Amino acid sequence: MEIDQIINNIFPLPELSKLNLIPHISEVNHPKGFCLMEADKVIPYIYFLKKGIVRAYASTENNDITFWFGTEGEPVVSMKSYVDEKPGYENIELLEDCEFYRLETLKLKTLYSEDINIANWGRKFAERELVKTEEMIISRQYKTALERYKDLMREKPYLLQRVQLGHIASYLGITQVSLSRIRAEIK
Repeated sequence: MEIDQIINNIFPLPELSKLNLIPHISEVNHPKGFCLMEADKVIPYIYFLKKGIVRAYASTENNDITFWFGTEGEPVVSMKSYVDEKPGYENIELLEDCEFYRLETLKLKTLYSEDINIANWGRKFAERELVKTEEMIISRQYKTALERYKDLMREKPYLLQRVQLGHIASYLGITQVSLSRIRAEIK
């Protein structure tokens, strides 16, 4: 997905504002398995996924808990680093070879003070991230694992072909055995 389309999907920018923003965005590539962001570190960049898939997870003593998958066109960001310039809690692992657009957070914040349209774009960016987090929390609190799996099948069926079942089970908050039962029940 091209950067113009990603920017406009967040919030359409006037052409002049886009011309102010785009020169500060660079392209970077990393291989499958690469850790793009590490927990307990300040991440000074916002990424936008051009190609590939990533997962966000937190590590516990016994396992990793996947709580988000990112695919083409989506922002990849540690909101704690972005908002407070403090270490984030998540790890971001690449599940495929990935191509990203990268934007330095401090430069973006400078642009906010120079261009009201970019500032409004940034507000919409943060609002969308907040809504995604809210939807995830509500889903985890009020839906069964079967309902969450059906939602995943309906909203992001491509994840089921591109992501290991162990990561899917972790994302749903269940074991792989329980996921196998759910899948058998649906068939």
